[in-house]
Amino acid sequence: METTKSTQSDTSARQAILDRIQTKRVDIPPLPDVDPERVIQFDQPIDKFVEMLAMVGGQAHQVDSQADVRGVLDEIDVFKTATRVVSLAPDAVAGTIDATQVDDPHELATLDWTIARGEFMIAENGSIWVDGDTLPHRVLLFIAQYLAIVVPRSQIVSNMHQAYERIEGFGGRFGVFVSGPSKTADIEQSLVLGAHGCRKLQVFIVGDM
Repeated sequence: METTKSTQSDTSARQAILDRIQTKRVDIPPLPDVDPERVIQFDQPIDKFVEMLAMVGGQAHQVDSQADVRGVLDEIDVFKTATRVVSLAPDAVAGTIDATQVDDPHELATLDWTIARGEFMIAENGSIWVDGDTLPHRVLLFIAQYLAIVVPRSQIVSNMHQAYERIEGFGGRFGVFVSGPSKTADIEQSLVLGAHGCRKLQVFIVGDM
């Protein structure tokens, strides 16, 4: 009984704080206008994307069609031995697990690979925008040991200003810019890849998609 009263009290106090925050008006300066003539542009954005992705530990593959994706993956040892694969790009790779039939995301804890779909690439930092509505569970991007993203070659912007313009008004459940793999240098300033997410990111830039 005491635990119940304590929980109710904590909830009431938390709600009171949230209610006070909502009634507090904070004046903020407007966002600056961005001059499109002054932001970075690339004559060969695909080449820049490939370069930047490599700099952050990812790997890009340029293929003609989605049918070519599986052949590249089959050359990767950790894919050849994988048994638990979720594919959200079935035209490229057939998965072994149907994530739409998984109710509890914890069941994906031992996932080997996620094959996801990307909407577009950003050349300046080697990232890809992923629409969360394409994911049965958002954890799929982060819990798998390895991640592959299939994205159309024609869908690329040079910089983040253009990227945010493109997703303005986005109404999905969530969306995320993905690059990778995950990394940390907290311990002895030694860079460790795949520390708290996928161990390797493979990006497939598809010409006919």
